[in-house]
Amino acid sequence: MQNRKPQQGQNGNPQQVNYAALAAQIRGWAHELGFQAVGISDTDLSAAESGLLEWLALGWHGEQDYMANHGTKRSRPAELVPGTLRVISLRMNYLPPQARDSWQVLAEGERAFISRYALGRDYHKVLRNRLAKLADKIRAEVADFDGRVFTDSAPVMEVELARKAGLGWRGKHTLLLSREHGSWFFLGEIYLNLPLPVDIPQEEHCGSCTRCIEICPTQAIIAPYRLDARRCISYLTIELKSSIPVELRPLIGNRIYGCDDCQLACPWNGFAQTTVEPDFAVRHGLDDVSLAELFAWDEAEFKTKLSGSAIYRIGHEQWLRNIAVALGNATKSIVVIAALKSRAEHPSELVREHVAWALLQHANR
Repeated sequence: MQNRKPQQGQNGNPQQVNYAALAAQIRGWAHELGFQAVGISDTDLSAAESGLLEWLALGWHGEQDYMANHGTKRSRPAELVPGTLRVISLRMNYLPPQARDSWQVLAEGERAFISRYALGRDYHKVLRNRLAKLADKIRAEVADFDGRVFTDSAPVMEVELARKAGLGWRGKHTLLLSREHGSWFFLGEIYLNLPLPVDIPQEEHCGSCTRCIEICPTQAIIAPYRLDARRCISYLTIELKSSIPVELRPLIGNRIYGCDDCQLACPWNGFAQTTVEPDFAVRHGLDDVSLAELFAWDEAEFKTKLSGSAIYRIGHEQWLRNIAVALGNATKSIVVIAALKSRAEHPSELVREHVAWALLQHANR
């Protein structure tokens, strides 16, 4: 690849671009914007495309129709954004340092466990803003730059792209892993039309470890690198909009939004670093709060307190559905039963059905 290529500048004269130097500038800008790691890859995802198509054919995506709606645009970046030659992948840590220990919360059945990525501000907004600023810097440097930013917002194979860009390797739980940062981070991408030099993928370092597979409460990780999302608690509590399968409800425990068990069990997260982003700090005490307290929130309180949070997206009805299941799994108490009975006549059939199930669980004990 030539490091220098003439392009038309804003004044109409040829612009000489040193792509190796530009890549170094991009890394510097990204770190200034709060990203912990940056990598660059080409757009060839053919090796991962067959696995994606098989996963979809098996129906393991469940009700996530958006996973299949875009054809091969997910595995062929240039079909999604014509002219794409490279993808910049970026990592940003999210684990809030002040959050209560996850295992302790999970052990107390009357407390609510919320996936640690959702305790603060919606990461979509934070990352998209930083990615846009980075894209603006590239645009100011190279007149012919054309690109688009993504953060879990379009058909993008972000883990595979980040792997190719050398940010880590795909763990057996299907998440990206880093020797320096574990997996407690968000990913974002910039698709662009500049032939930047690409980075070298890392070697895998999971070895014979299967802790993530063994710890999964619903055994959704059916084999290394193979996830049946229909059994995953993150899918059940966030993506699934209908009734949660009865046989899986007892396995959810007190997890009301997402599940971190596979990450908590991963030895590489012993090296993970907490976030320095104020936006990812815990809001409204969501790292350590009772199920009954959250169940008492009406829709107005839900919208007010969770405005700007990723949790806001599931809506109040699904929020109550999830908490009802968790209350059904909690130790029987006057507080738990009173909370459930307070929603027994809720206008939503979905909520009533899960409350009735929860009350029946306690009646049968």
